[in-house]
Amino acid sequence: MDFFALVEERKSVRAFLDRQIEPEKLQRLLQTVNRAPSAGNLQAYEITLVTDPDHKRSLASAAWDQEFLLEAPVVLVFCAHPARSSSKYEARGEHLYSVQDATIACTYAMLAATALGLATVWVGAFEDEGVSAALDLPQGWLPVAMLPVGYAARPSRQTPRRNLADLVHEA
Repeated sequence: MDFFALVEERKSVRAFLDRQIEPEKLQRLLQTVNRAPSAGNLQAYEITLVTDPDHKRSLASAAWDQEFLLEAPVVLVFCAHPARSSSKYEARGEHLYSVQDATIACTYAMLAATALGLATVWVGAFEDEGVSAALDLPQGWLPVAMLPVGYAARPSRQTPRRNLADLVHEA
């Protein structure tokens, strides 16, 4: 798929079919995420792949009852790994670069999923402690985004975007 068509095709989906993702598609998605750029190529992020219904239920609870997390066959939880980045970039790596690394990786996952005919929605509204407890994350990992991945149950509409004249500023 042409990159620009891919970007136009990607939409947030909050309803998923009861259909598993083919292992080769999931592997391709994860391989693509592994190609995401990161500060100093440190890849200061971690991904927890969640398929267990009890874990997904706990994630939905930590995300203020966003029940669609239960519908998706896979939920990818992207965590910043601040210590990995701070080893080279100190405080800026700890507080900024590791979070940027995790968000770039999640964006690659969203685009890869779209290219593979899958649907996603970025979930950022959650209690960090609840997500950490639900997955028994190691101390120091910071949950940044959850990405439910699956097949869309219904078509999504394109949402309006800001006018470039309001968005882009020259200096």
